[in-house]
This record gives sequence, C-alpha cells and structure tokens, in this order.
Amino acid sequence: MTEKTATASTAMKLALWVAQIFIALMFCYSGYLKLATPLPALAEMGMAWPSEVSPVFLTFIGLVDLAGGIGILLPALTRIMPRLTVWAALGCSVLQICAIIFHALREEFALLPFNFILLALALFVLWGRSSLGPKQSGTSHSALN
Repeated sequence: MTEKTATASTAMKLALWVAQIFIALMFCYSGYLKLATPLPALAEMGMAWPSEVSPVFLTFIGLVDLAGGIGILLPALTRIMPRLTVWAALGCSVLQICAIIFHALREEFALLPFNFILLALALFVLWGRSSLGPKQSGTSHSALN
C-alpha cells in the first residue's frame, strides 16, 4: 500500500467513524426525546406531529431510533458482530426514507433537510462498512476498516 493510499484509507476510516458517531448521537437523542419528553414539551421544540399520532406509534419510533443509534456504533466499536453495523445503517436509511415521506406528506418541509443529511450519512456508512465499500489491499475487509 502506498503512502497516498494509506492516507486515503485513514481518512475514509475517520470519516466513517465521524458519520457513525453523529448518527448515533442524533438517533439516540431523538429516541430519548420521543420516549421521555412530554408531548407539550415536544410541541414547544417544534415537533407538533408526536401529539397527532398514536402513543404506541410514538413509542415504537422512539425505540427504533434508539436501536438504530446503538446499532450503528456499538457493534463496530466493541468488535462484537461488527456486521450488525451494516444492518443498522440499512435500518437507519429506511427509517429516514419513511421520515422524509411522512414529513413531506404533512408539508413539514423545514424538517426534510436534516432527514436528507441523516439519510446520506446512513447510506455512506452502509456503503463504507459493507462489501461494496472501499477495499484495502493486503487486509481483510471488516466492519472496522
């Protein structure tokens, strides 16, 4: 591996870790808000939709957010079943596509840019941590590469 290739590989690894940490923070925070914050407080934060859906649905989405946030980071970080990170990235991507459709149908267009950013980051992690991502010559391609 040349020095230029090694530098690019290190930059890619760093970019993937930054993306994973950001996604984990956003999804865990979002899940926490949906599970622990009273509906009037969510409305004050600009989230009117939670009071307009079933409490069961809101709890479910909060749990899915938490699972995505934990799943996108913890398996790769602990090196225990790191391939789960790829599945979590896929789940986060699907969740963001659903969120984009949900908010677009409700004409909540101000929320869409953030959903698109999270979707792009989740797709980047999905690509970078899967077998489709960049290969490193002379090493096996694990979820931590």
